[in-house]
Amino acid sequence: MSVEALMNSLGSPYYKTELGAAFLGDSRSLLARVPDETVNLVMTSPPFALTRKKEYGNESAEDYVEWFLDFAREFKRILTPDGSLVIDLGGAYLPGRPVRALYQFELLIRLCKDIGFFLAQEFFHYNPSRLPSPAEWVTVRRIRVKDAVNVVWWLSVSDNPKADNRQVLKPYSDSMKQLLKNGYRAKLRPSGHEISEKFSRDNSGAIPPNLLELANTESNSAYLRRCKEVGIKPHPARFPVDFPRFFIDFLTDEGDVVLDPFAGSNTTGQAAEMSGRRWLAFEIDESYLQGSVYRFQEVNDLFPVR
Repeated sequence: MSVEALMNSLGSPYYKTELGAAFLGDSRSLLARVPDETVNLVMTSPPFALTRKKEYGNESAEDYVEWFLDFAREFKRILTPDGSLVIDLGGAYLPGRPVRALYQFELLIRLCKDIGFFLAQEFFHYNPSRLPSPAEWVTVRRIRVKDAVNVVWWLSVSDNPKADNRQVLKPYSDSMKQLLKNGYRAKLRPSGHEISEKFSRDNSGAIPPNLLELANTESNSAYLRRCKEVGIKPHPARFPVDFPRFFIDFLTDEGDVVLDPFAGSNTTGQAAEMSGRRWLAFEIDESYLQGSVYRFQEVNDLFPVR
């Protein structure tokens, strides 16, 4: 099935670009209209399970796992055999207690045991600019340190999903650049590892770790400026565009289809457009979609349909 046919199966988009389309509605009904094995990557940050309700909507930690599994069954169906599901999840404390809820780990087990996903690798999204929280335990009673990491589950349909870490290499450190310049003599490390001459081969960059350090300090983007100009409240829980772009570049090829079923301000769609991927965005809150249009002023011309 062509990407155009895939988009047509979803009906009229809220807006579209040269590479993708955003749709207004409940993801459960929209997902049901996506044909089998047509999406290469589901990349999303769903509403977290929190002890207090947020304006963007969230389920309680007690109900979260069952709520999410309804979506996960559809993700498994629409993903290609070499496709991936990447979920960014924040943690939660139990109500009134300085101990953690386990919903993230319960969800991971159910996704693998019940739905049939494989855990390809776990990542950690570290935001060094995050404010101290939860305030009661961190800044008032001083019995916990601030939470600054979200767990990120990279799940796959098979045990050999599409992936290429050469697409996400990091610049070499100064010490590595010096080593490449001067050469490296093969030897046995104190740890017992034998480092061969291949260690001094220039591979155009360093393989990144599974800790993604990305500060969320967006303050002057076209998205925020235009939202302010037209009086639209920005989405309160945006992630930095480099976060979805890392996984899009890592796990897909140009022309592949990326879907975010909880699109919010559609950072995933923007990242996909920047990387030359086709994309689909589902969002139930129209005000968030209205504002998300302005993300694409930084990418290319937009063709709004509403």
